[in-house]
Amino acid sequence: MAESPAIAATRRWVEQVVVGLNICPFAAAPVRGERIRYTLCEASQSETIYRALLKEMEDLIALPETVAEGSLLVVPRGLENFADYLELFQVAEAAIPEAGLEGILQLASFHPDYQFHGAAPDDPANYTNRSPYPMFHLIREAPLERALARHPDPEGIPARNIELLRRLGLQSMRDRLAACFDPSGDESGGESA
Repeated sequence: MAESPAIAATRRWVEQVVVGLNICPFAAAPVRGERIRYTLCEASQSETIYRALLKEMEDLIALPETVAEGSLLVVPRGLENFADYLELFQVAEAAIPEAGLEGILQLASFHPDYQFHGAAPDDPANYTNRSPYPMFHLIREAPLERALARHPDPEGIPARNIELLRRLGLQSMRDRLAACFDPSGDESGGESA
């Protein structure tokens, strides 16, 4: 069965932007080892999306870490408004300790209109969390903690990313995100950091 366009765009974004620019230095190994799940949520109602996210949590923790270190639940419809997305994200984040998964899973947020609190909408730094579609990233904490322990400067990652994306500029980041929707091209304006 062919991969959905939303999953294909997300996969290109992960490979070309997240790993390609080294925005998350911990992503390359699980991506190259195919230990990231890409799951499409076709629901468009918040309650149904929330249930799909809970199911994805269950599915992820049921798999061995050697098979899946994390999961991206991609939601093409229903959460286009960033405020609506953030509202559901906060509910979903609260579900982790309620499900007894604190210390086991954490949740990261990505959205096409992501904007950090206090940042201007056109700040290229927002592109550390701007993705082709709204999505929820479930991350297993154990492999992340091991990767953090091996990294020489985990606290410096956000500042490094801000500097890199601002140096690349807004148009470059817009182009990189747009290229994720093009199945024919390999957007490799590829500055690795």
